Amino acid sequence: MMKTSIIILTYNKLDYTIKCIESIRKYTEKDTYEIIIVDNASTDGTVEWLERQEDIIKIYNKVNLGFPKGCNQGIEIAKGDNVMLLNNDVIVTKNWLNNLVKHLYSRKEIGAVGPVTNNSVYFQWIKVNYKNINEMQAFAEKYNEFNPALCEERIKLIGFCMLIKKEVINKVGLLDEVFTPGNFEDDDLSIRIVKEGYKLIFCKDTFIHHFGSISFEADKKEEEYQKLLIRNKNIIDEKWGIDIYHIICIRPDIISIMNDKKDSALNVLQLECGGGGLLLQIKNKFPNAVLYGVEKHENALVNKTLEAKITIGDAEKIELDYEEELFDYILIVDYPLDNIKMIYLINKIKKYLKKGGKLIVSLPRNTNIINEFYQILPLDFDRDLTEHFDFEPQFVTKLTKGELNERELLKLKFLLRRIENNIEQEESLREINNLLISNVISVKNIIQVVFNEIIKKEYVLNSIAVNNFSSHSYDYVIPLLSKALELNCKNPDTLFNLSYVLSKFGEYDMALQYISQIEEKDEEIITLESSIRGEINER
Repeated sequence: MMKTSIIILTYNKLDYTIKCIESIRKYTEKDTYEIIIVDNASTDGTVEWLERQEDIIKIYNKVNLGFPKGCNQGIEIAKGDNVMLLNNDVIVTKNWLNNLVKHLYSRKEIGAVGPVTNNSVYFQWIKVNYKNINEMQAFAEKYNEFNPALCEERIKLIGFCMLIKKEVINKVGLLDEVFTPGNFEDDDLSIRIVKEGYKLIFCKDTFIHHFGSISFEADKKEEEYQKLLIRNKNIIDEKWGIDIYHIICIRPDIISIMNDKKDSALNVLQLECGGGGLLLQIKNKFPNAVLYGVEKHENALVNKTLEAKITIGDAEKIELDYEEELFDYILIVDYPLDNIKMIYLINKIKKYLKKGGKLIVSLPRNTNIINEFYQILPLDFDRDLTEHFDFEPQFVTKLTKGELNERELLKLKFLLRRIENNIEQEESLREINNLLISNVISVKNIIQVVFNEIIKKEYVLNSIAVNNFSSHSYDYVIPLLSKALELNCKNPDTLFNLSYVLSKFGEYDMALQYISQIEEKDEEIITLESSIRGEINER
């Protein structure tokens, strides 16, 4: 029979330890486990209580050796086929270990698994509403139904409850004691496991209760704890030669706005993909997705099982060898660029995005930066249909690529500049009208180019609007004049044209409002205003 060595560190907090051990005894099948407790010099009666427990293997340290060293002491004497690293501030539940062991051995390439809980980081928790431990156990009994479909592959598992094949530990080594007294040793172990070619599986069908870091943070001042986090973060960054968060980042917020059907065969490209954590999450949600990435830091690519086509290099500088219009999604997330460089990068890669494809970009959550980004965004991305939301310090936006290609964009710019400079204006206006009627361009395209490229904006917008009205293309007139009015609400040409068009549509009251705002009125304006007042009086 397969056996699991459950290794628990203790440092005071006896009441939590008792709850943890009692739950293991009650909810774990006999003869399938051994409990190894490593005590780090407790002084609250923990040692005395442990001495009375005949079913527990004990190691007593005379001083607190920290979490990594203590775990390693337990692993070194473990006789099980698997090693379970378990915090003493958890309460286990019905079927917890059976489920985890089944998942661990469901595939040869799986190296470690972990459950879901109520209190964790790295999105390994769920919301719960139970009020006491009895309610928690009732909740868990219903929750813990073995279901492989609910599993996710991850690039990191949290060490509060981590089940690892002993053969995997033999290959990758023990916890790195450089992280003593603790923090980031589970990140480091996770990376070493995936780098060896094993998969980490987050089991969303298995729940245990976690009180939350009471053992490790006990009696520590917040300031000291923060200093330790910074110290160990620097250690792991130096060890792997890159920011650890760039390696393990998964960004569920990005996944949440990818609202395609589960069986969609998506082609997805992520620039600066790190260790592939986000790409893994995409594969979890869309199993048929084909993944691509670009990453300039080769040492970030630790996950040897990631099924993705990764290009090594700086996306801003290298030539990208993709088929045009290949991707359904291109992700530019956590990419530290100013707006000008970001737009340059978007212009470079947009040819690889399908028409109707989505570009997901994260920006600093700064109104000025966001507004500037939208103003200089390439014309063929739809600004009106964007989905966006805040995520911590970032603003995330999903943009849809439209139908306007580079040739059409250049042609539109050319025609608008000819109108602006009164060069063969009549012919240029007629051609723009034809492009609108044939749906090659839209009013929105015109407005965007005028706002970004043209100096005499109001003049050009009025010219196109008047020509469209004369050509009976009425649908385009009011939107163009309204944009011209936004630019200058006192422009007499805009006010006159709006008034004239509205009067022809029978909107005399609105027409009068606009023409009344013109300060200096010539004979043509006076005549139109008089005509409008006459129509109103005759009603």
